[in-house]
Amino acid sequence: MFRCMLGSSVKYLASLPVLRHYHLLQNRMSTSPAPVAAVCQVTATPDKEANFSACKQLLEEARQRGASMVFLPEGFDYIGSSREETLSLSETLGGDMISRYTQLARKLGVWLSLGGFHERGHDWEKDRRIYNSHIIINDKGDIMSVYRKSHLFDVELPEKGVSLKESAFTIPGASLVPPVHTPIGKVGLGVCYDLRFPELSLALQRHGAEILTYPSAFTLATGAAHWEVLLRARAIETQCFVLAAAQVGRHHDKRSSYGHALAVDPWGDVVGDCGGEKPGMVLVEIDLEKVNTTRRNMPVQQHRRDAAFYHSLSQS
Repeated sequence: MFRCMLGSSVKYLASLPVLRHYHLLQNRMSTSPAPVAAVCQVTATPDKEANFSACKQLLEEARQRGASMVFLPEGFDYIGSSREETLSLSETLGGDMISRYTQLARKLGVWLSLGGFHERGHDWEKDRRIYNSHIIINDKGDIMSVYRKSHLFDVELPEKGVSLKESAFTIPGASLVPPVHTPIGKVGLGVCYDLRFPELSLALQRHGAEILTYPSAFTLATGAAHWEVLLRARAIETQCFVLAAAQVGRHHDKRSSYGHALAVDPWGDVVGDCGGEKPGMVLVEIDLEKVNTTRRNMPVQQHRRDAAFYHSLSQS
């Protein structure tokens, strides 16, 4: 397993491709060091058992290296090669896959962000449709929150070789969920394409989010063009940490993903990048004082006008 892991020496493993050099996990003088998050990158396939094995190894390594919360990407359970396969492999929240992850969280004593999971819809027997669900599990193995992706990726970019219609088999989520209190801070939940909608991130920030997370499986074309700039924009406008686990590489003959699982700080600096080649993880200290300092020095939210101001054009 290749790992884009940064330690206190701020060095990458020699076997990894050259990545941008960021200062992470610096030795701290405080007796209460900031908690550590592990942002993971995987290459899921239609083989659910192989995917679980690979993710389990990442979780175990992350915990051994001090992570208190681990983030896995959209499609961590599998990425199907057809609509029929995608639907047939889906499960309920009470099924075997999530049960195994709750047991693993409890065994390792670590919080998990799993998103999105292919969750069978409430009327599965009738319409055979699924949700794309982001699940937070605590270190006792309890499901603390479930957010169902609300913006679905229906995009045709023939010149880029991109053609996906997520709504053909996925139900959009009905609402946002409140940020979750975790050992690393208050985490606001999105999934992949939600990243393109700043209204979502601002709503989460207004409700107390200190960290935003967008587990994703960006295409090669959209990733190269937009991935980093969107993540940095969401961090800058909300003054939150942004953690984005990612799929990378070739899943099957029909689909590949961009990779570059990223961590961005509240100033908009990229503080961890897993690259675009191999599965792995990056460890990031989540120092919430950076959130507080950034917001205090540039009080953007205090400067924001009320909702009526931004709707005034429609009234003129």
